[in-house]
Amino acid sequence: MRKFTVVVDVDAERDLDEIAAYIAEHDSIERAVDVVTRIEQTFSALAAFPNRGAYPKELLDYGNRDFREIFFKPYRIVYRVLSKEVVVVLIADGRRDMRTLLARRLLGA
Repeated sequence: MRKFTVVVDVDAERDLDEIAAYIAEHDSIERAVDVVTRIEQTFSALAAFPNRGAYPKELLDYGNRDFREIFFKPYRIVYRVLSKEVVVVLIADGRRDMRTLLARRLLGA
Protein backbone atom coordinates (compact mmCIF):
# COMPACT_ATOMS: atom_id res chain seq x y z
CA MET A 1 0.00 0.00 0.00
CA ARG A 2 1.36 3.39 -1.01
CA LYS A 3 1.54 5.90 1.84
CA PHE A 4 0.84 9.57 1.13
CA THR A 5 2.27 12.55 2.96
CA VAL A 6 -0.35 14.76 4.58
CA VAL A 7 0.36 18.49 4.34
CA VAL A 8 -1.72 21.26 5.91
CA ASP A 9 -1.67 24.48 3.90
CA VAL A 10 -1.41 27.87 5.57
CA ASP A 11 -5.14 28.67 5.28
CA ALA A 12 -6.16 25.35 6.86
CA GLU A 13 -3.59 25.88 9.61
CA ARG A 14 -5.18 29.25 10.29
CA ASP A 15 -8.60 27.57 10.35
CA LEU A 16 -7.36 25.13 12.98
CA ASP A 17 -5.88 27.95 15.08
CA GLU A 18 -9.19 29.85 14.92
CA ILE A 19 -11.16 26.77 15.95
CA ALA A 20 -8.83 26.23 18.91
CA ALA A 21 -9.06 29.88 19.99
CA TYR A 22 -12.86 29.85 19.79
CA ILE A 23 -13.19 26.66 21.84
CA ALA A 24 -10.64 27.86 24.40
CA GLU A 25 -12.54 31.12 24.83
CA HIS A 26 -16.04 29.59 24.99
CA ASP A 27 -15.26 26.28 26.71
CA SER A 28 -11.76 25.45 27.95
CA ILE A 29 -8.17 25.17 26.80
CA GLU A 30 -8.25 21.44 27.52
CA ARG A 31 -11.29 20.98 25.28
CA ALA A 32 -9.64 23.07 22.53
CA VAL A 33 -6.51 20.89 22.64
CA ASP A 34 -8.63 17.73 22.55
CA VAL A 35 -10.69 18.87 19.55
CA VAL A 36 -7.63 20.02 17.59
CA THR A 37 -5.82 16.75 18.35
CA ARG A 38 -8.81 14.73 17.15
CA ILE A 39 -9.16 16.81 13.98
CA GLU A 40 -5.45 16.26 13.27
CA GLN A 41 -5.85 12.51 13.84
CA THR A 42 -8.79 12.51 11.43
CA PHE A 43 -6.87 14.07 8.57
CA SER A 44 -3.66 12.18 9.36
CA ALA A 45 -5.54 8.96 8.54
CA LEU A 46 -5.72 10.21 4.94
CA ALA A 47 -2.09 9.11 4.51
CA ALA A 48 -3.30 5.54 4.14
CA PHE A 49 -6.66 6.11 2.40
CA PRO A 50 -6.64 9.50 0.64
CA ASN A 51 -9.54 8.85 -1.71
CA ARG A 52 -11.99 7.77 0.98
CA GLY A 53 -13.64 11.17 1.25
CA ALA A 54 -16.61 12.33 -0.77
CA TYR A 55 -16.62 15.25 -3.17
CA PRO A 56 -18.10 18.33 -1.48
CA LYS A 57 -21.61 18.74 -2.90
CA GLU A 58 -21.21 22.49 -3.13
CA LEU A 59 -18.23 22.06 -5.46
CA LEU A 60 -19.94 19.38 -7.53
CA ASP A 61 -22.53 22.04 -8.39
CA TYR A 62 -19.65 23.85 -10.17
CA GLY A 63 -18.49 20.61 -11.82
CA ASN A 64 -15.40 20.55 -9.61
CA ARG A 65 -13.98 17.17 -8.56
CA ASP A 66 -10.56 18.43 -7.50
CA PHE A 67 -11.35 18.31 -3.78
CA ARG A 68 -12.65 15.74 -1.32
CA GLU A 69 -13.85 16.02 2.25
CA ILE A 70 -14.03 14.05 5.46
CA PHE A 71 -15.74 14.94 8.69
CA PHE A 72 -15.01 15.37 12.36
CA LYS A 73 -18.48 16.64 13.19
CA PRO A 74 -19.37 19.41 13.02
CA TYR A 75 -16.13 20.18 11.16
CA ARG A 76 -15.57 19.53 7.49
CA ILE A 77 -12.01 18.85 6.38
CA VAL A 78 -11.53 19.61 2.69
CA TYR A 79 -8.44 18.34 0.93
CA ARG A 80 -6.86 17.68 -2.44
CA VAL A 81 -5.09 14.48 -3.45
CA LEU A 82 -1.93 15.02 -5.49
CA SER A 83 0.51 12.43 -6.80
CA LYS A 84 2.16 11.59 -3.45
CA GLU A 85 0.54 13.92 -0.98
CA VAL A 86 -2.74 14.97 0.50
CA VAL A 87 -3.08 18.72 0.99
CA VAL A 88 -5.61 19.84 3.60
CA VAL A 89 -6.93 23.17 2.34
CA LEU A 90 -9.87 24.01 4.61
CA ILE A 91 -11.20 23.07 8.03
CA ALA A 92 -14.54 24.66 8.83
CA ASP A 93 -17.65 24.23 10.91
CA GLY A 94 -20.12 22.59 8.54
CA ARG A 95 -22.94 24.75 9.90
CA ARG A 96 -21.44 27.77 8.13
CA ASP A 97 -22.43 28.91 4.66
CA MET A 98 -20.16 26.37 3.03
CA ARG A 99 -21.20 27.17 -0.55
CA THR A 100 -19.86 30.72 -0.25
CA LEU A 101 -16.82 29.72 1.80
CA LEU A 102 -15.76 26.96 -0.60
CA ALA A 103 -16.37 29.05 -3.69
CA ARG A 104 -14.39 31.98 -2.29
CA ARG A 105 -11.51 30.02 -0.78
CA LEU A 106 -11.07 27.20 -3.30
CA LEU A 107 -12.47 28.54 -6.56
CA GLY A 108 -11.54 32.19 -6.17
CA ALA A 109 -15.16 33.20 -6.79
